[in-house]
Amino acid sequence: MTGFPPATTLFFSGLGTLLFLLVTGNRLPSYLGSSFAFIAPVIAAKTDGGIGAALGGIVVAGAVLALVGVVVHLAGARWIDALMPPVVTGAIVALIGLNLAPVAWDGGGAGTGVRAQPLIAVLTLLAILVTTVVFRGFLARLSILLGVVVGWLVAAVTGQLDQEALTGLRQAAWLGLPEFHTPSFSLRAVVLVIPVILVLSAGGGGAGAA
Repeated sequence: MTGFPPATTLFFSGLGTLLFLLVTGNRLPSYLGSSFAFIAPVIAAKTDGGIGAALGGIVVAGAVLALVGVVVHLAGARWIDALMPPVVTGAIVALIGLNLAPVAWDGGGAGTGVRAQPLIAVLTLLAILVTTVVFRGFLARLSILLGVVVGWLVAAVTGQLDQEALTGLRQAAWLGLPEFHTPSFSLRAVVLVIPVILVLSAGGGGAGAA
């Protein structure tokens, strides 16, 4: 949706996870993905200044969020609870879900969403919920991945796989290097992306992490 190279996104996601584990001494093992809250502002920033401007906004947002982390480490998190009580954080998380609902319904315009394949969508959701409730530890953390695998297998058995996507999968290289882009900093892109910090601080980042 953002148009970022997947290999590059996964590379930095993995790098961020490794740094997180080193900083926390592996006391809080977790995989760091990106929040869905970034999608809309990144697309808007790219429309005006390209991928470089979007990356610049993300870099600034990351730096500010790191400062927020330092403040929380030194002063605690009670000030976040005071500024953003549960009624605020709940509304933010709900808005993220509502904004993403059309994507799930239409399948990103590919005709593979809930509307086109309701059975697969329901079984995928059930697999995710069952995995989250039944399993503990590492397997529970893989609920989204396991749900996708179940949905894919059901689609394969019922003959509902997207043939165009399968063609792309067959043609894809087994190994690929990330494509690096140089960020450029513009005030408009920073203003568009920086409010995401409020969503992440409110807990929306955890709800939207992939």
